[in-house]
Amino acid sequence: MSAGRHLEFYEYETRLAAYAVIIDDRGMLLSWFNHPKRAGWSLPGGGVDYDETVEQGLIREIYEETGYHAELTGLLTVTSSTWPAGDRGRPFKAVRVIFSARVVGGELGTIEVGGSTDHAAWLPLAEVDTTVPVSSTVRAGLDAWRARR
Repeated sequence: MSAGRHLEFYEYETRLAAYAVIIDDRGMLLSWFNHPKRAGWSLPGGGVDYDETVEQGLIREIYEETGYHAELTGLLTVTSSTWPAGDRGRPFKAVRVIFSARVVGGELGTIEVGGSTDHAAWLPLAEVDTTVPVSSTVRAGLDAWRARR
């Protein structure tokens, strides 16, 4: 993409994903993203399938990645990032919708097999802030959650 050229929506690929900030007395619920070059903690969530609403996709993803059933409690923020064509053949835009949520049932344990999540865990907020590798999605979600408190 040349500098200053505006791309219409049909000229690039888009990935819509939804994520949840889940914080309670156990800490913050995070899932381990197992990408070989970018491994680290992320918010539970991921890609929304074609036939799902954003909310349905997120509820499914939370369950697959953490074993918990969840209830969404509010919209926190929407972020996006873009990348040039590269290996994909077309420019790419990632749109992330981040909600707050709470656990309403289930047990901790990743249901997803062969996916991008190896396991999930409750981490103390102090660790999330200072010592563990976390994605930019975690930072955006945590910042938005704190701004609403």
